[in-house]
Amino acid sequence: MGHHTTSKSSIVPLIDRLNKYPIGLVDNDKLRQILTILFSEEEAYVASRFPLHEATLAELSKRTDCPPEHLAKVLEQMADKGLVIDMPHKGIVYYLLLPGLIGFFEFTFMKQRADLPVAELAKLMGDYLYEDPQNGQASEFFGSKTPLTRSLAYEEAIPVSSQVTSYESAREIIRRSGGGAVGLCYCRHKKEHLDENCAKGAPVEGICISLGSAAKFMARRGFAEKKTVDELLAVIDSAREHNLTHITDNIRHKPSFICNCCSCCCELLAGVQAGYSDGVGKTGYRVAVDTEACTTCGLCVKACNVKALNVTSADASRQLSIAEEVCLGCGACLSSCPKQALSMKAAATPDIPLKKKDLMKQILKEKGRMAPFVIDGVKQKIKNILPK
Repeated sequence: MGHHTTSKSSIVPLIDRLNKYPIGLVDNDKLRQILTILFSEEEAYVASRFPLHEATLAELSKRTDCPPEHLAKVLEQMADKGLVIDMPHKGIVYYLLLPGLIGFFEFTFMKQRADLPVAELAKLMGDYLYEDPQNGQASEFFGSKTPLTRSLAYEEAIPVSSQVTSYESAREIIRRSGGGAVGLCYCRHKKEHLDENCAKGAPVEGICISLGSAAKFMARRGFAEKKTVDELLAVIDSAREHNLTHITDNIRHKPSFICNCCSCCCELLAGVQAGYSDGVGKTGYRVAVDTEACTTCGLCVKACNVKALNVTSADASRQLSIAEEVCLGCGACLSSCPKQALSMKAAATPDIPLKKKDLMKQILKEKGRMAPFVIDGVKQKIKNILPK
């Protein structure tokens, strides 16, 4: 397999393969530097030969022309690095290549590691994601009509007249999951390597929740610690003490994670602040202000994670303005108001895909990429493992 492993012949096919996912990676010098650091030449070649669905060792051996004994060691190393997911099931291990985002970019900073130049990667990834907001990776990530992720409202902030469905509630999602795992916040950990700290003092460790098969993989590979339902609910409570916004998969059935995000570190919320106001799916609510009670102290402005609130001056008076087109309807700002002048009001009900495959198909269709990725033609080998 050595003739496949020069940097030029491995990185370009890897990028081509990764760009078959709904969220691809815009090819430029910084991306190639990132991939060269994360993937050895051999790993890049193996990754470029992955099918668009899960595969066994025998199947991958045929696709790579690599002996199974050697390939198993390569895949083991890739799983430890968070480049692929390995899924044991009834005596057979299935492998799935992770996308870049949301995928191995995040896994890079979801555990403490000495095997990578993390400070260099933190700088490269930050530059790569936002150096060209309109035509670069931010546009690729946030450019579809259907967002990859969505926000969740604080249940206690929802009007009593509204009925909350199970997929709208972070706590109910966790209860239905039966438990999961908790690990480092990728965004805040990456910021630490740039000598930057969260302005809200939000925790780096023990704050990012994974669920389902993702949680099993992350706990097994040292990216997170296994937690019970009650322990996960305690994480949600801690996040709310810091006025963090809950972000999850933009699906109704079995979301795989709940991130607890701040305005200063989160890559997703940075995209909203950069002008992609629909880059993260909104809840069915928006913040409202009681102008009689509001003293325009500005504490809610600091609490808002997408800069949807602002105190303005007009005719020698101050008032709180709300950009409803930006507001996620998460409710993170409500507890910051000492006068209880903020509340949530019902808004348009968001259209949320049912399952992960529905979300992927929708994004691919919107980007005109359905031809190379025919999900309906992919055989589901392990229906009980992959998110439905």
